[in-house]
Amino acid sequence: MSETSGQLSFDTDTDADTDAQQPPSAPSAASAAVPGLRYIADWLAPDAGTALLAGIDAASWSAQLKRRVQHYGHRYDYGRRAVATVAADASQPTAPPLPVWARELAVRLVDEGLMDREADQVIVNEYQPGQGISAHVDCVPCFGPVVAAISLGSSCLMDFTNPDPDSDDGTKLAVPLAPGSLLVMAGPARYAWRHAIAARKSDTGAAGRVPRGRRVSVTFRTVLHTTQ
Repeated sequence: MSETSGQLSFDTDTDADTDAQQPPSAPSAASAAVPGLRYIADWLAPDAGTALLAGIDAASWSAQLKRRVQHYGHRYDYGRRAVATVAADASQPTAPPLPVWARELAVRLVDEGLMDREADQVIVNEYQPGQGISAHVDCVPCFGPVVAAISLGSSCLMDFTNPDPDSDDGTKLAVPLAPGSLLVMAGPARYAWRHAIAARKSDTGAAGRVPRGRRVSVTFRTVLHTTQ
């Protein structure tokens, strides 16, 4: 597989990242570089993002993983890679229903044509500097054709890779996720491309290294199949 790699700049300076090969000029270019991927900057206004983060922090967090998480609607079982309707044991209670803020955002995603139906599963992930997530595709038999994620707090780079060894234009692409932005994955971006966040404390930016702060992601998904 021939491989090109690129990084989408945090601003519109396409010459700033000398390590990338022909990098796109802005995050919106990811829509063309990764089929089915859509990036919407400022989907949430700064004050709305701050209010949402405060509401999230008012709820309890689970320390099931190395990073803190919140599950709503359905709990995802990381070990079995399945959505469970009943807790596997008493230490893992069933997920609470979607809170008001999640239901309102789920409606907005449908109203704007970004999801085909209202999400019934929401997971909130907290990433402290140095934390990341390995390359993966969201569980195919568990969730529907569209996955949407809001970024809150700090910016970071999300790495997308095309795993097809027979592809002539296989790519690796780093997409900057700014606070308040929305990332929508459908088609190949949802089912073929893997996405990951490297476990590091800073990212490459147009003007040098960009330190990471605390980042919280809010991911909306529709459940296809559950297990007891």
